[in-house]
Amino acid sequence: MDLSRDFYTQVVAPLAEPYPHSAALIGPGSEVLAFDTPRSVDHDWGPRVLVFVEPGAVEQVREQIVSRLPERFGGFPTTFAYHERRGPGVQVAELGPWLRERLGFDPREGMGLVDWLSATWQSLAEVTLGEVFHDGLGELEAVRHRLRWYPGDVWRYVLACQWRRIAQEEPFPGRCGEVGDEAGSAVVGARLAREVMRLALLMRRRYPPYAKWLGSALARVPGSAELAEALGAALAARSWREREAGLCAAYERLAGLHNRIKLTEPLEVAVRPFHDRPFRVIGGDRFAEALMAQVGDPVIAALPPVGCADQLSDSVDLLTRPSLARPLTAAALGLHAA
Repeated sequence: MDLSRDFYTQVVAPLAEPYPHSAALIGPGSEVLAFDTPRSVDHDWGPRVLVFVEPGAVEQVREQIVSRLPERFGGFPTTFAYHERRGPGVQVAELGPWLRERLGFDPREGMGLVDWLSATWQSLAEVTLGEVFHDGLGELEAVRHRLRWYPGDVWRYVLACQWRRIAQEEPFPGRCGEVGDEAGSAVVGARLAREVMRLALLMRRRYPPYAKWLGSALARVPGSAELAEALGAALAARSWREREAGLCAAYERLAGLHNRIKLTEPLEVAVRPFHDRPFRVIGGDRFAEALMAQVGDPVIAALPPVGCADQLSDSVDLLTRPSLARPLTAAALGLHAA
């Protein structure tokens, strides 16, 4: 981020100066989410700037900037030669088309339920994180602010659906282990650990990143050390009882966090038996139902408990294509995708 900021200030800004523009480092890239490490420099890494210009000015501004870029800046080439970033480190675009490509819609035109629920967590993080170096068009920061977090009832709905994902499988690590299937128990336990991590981030108003950075994102949340310790114990367990103990400790941490954010009346945080079977659960449905009871929007209250795009599918090929994620989400929710 420091490299790209200096690149904009020292090189790109003087070249773009005759034209009204905004400039930022947002969108795809580990550096946008502040997860880049020395390993990241082995490909697609270097000084990058995204320049937004007025409609009709893309080609002119691109020629003005790209044709005059130095070959190197800060010791790195200013042209990439690998994968999807092949080409100059300065991308020139109109804001509207860029947003529609990333999100499937332009927030400046208004946002409805399909917009909020079909936009993936990764894409929302990529647009709202990173850094704006200059907002000469006066729109980019407003767009980022609007997308920063879900409206209240949408947030409650997404949280409820995430609790449902836990409720659907929380007795299964024990049931698998009871019949001697420790491998199956471990697989389900790992799935539940992922859902716990995502729920913890959603509770703290952070869009969960995709799998590679999920644990790193959780580690940055203040107060997450005990939750991470419980999940680590569950993932390292060699028996279903140890696995269940780790998961239950994590569930109780989540339940306590649920009560602290005060989206519902306080709920009992202790785990309990799963009906008359010898498995301990938190009863995720309790939290889902309490959250939905606080939803005031009748349209959201009537939605099926299936959630947003990331809760509907794990397919990378679907989630990275708004043209697929948007109609799928709308169809699952019974909504119209404009």
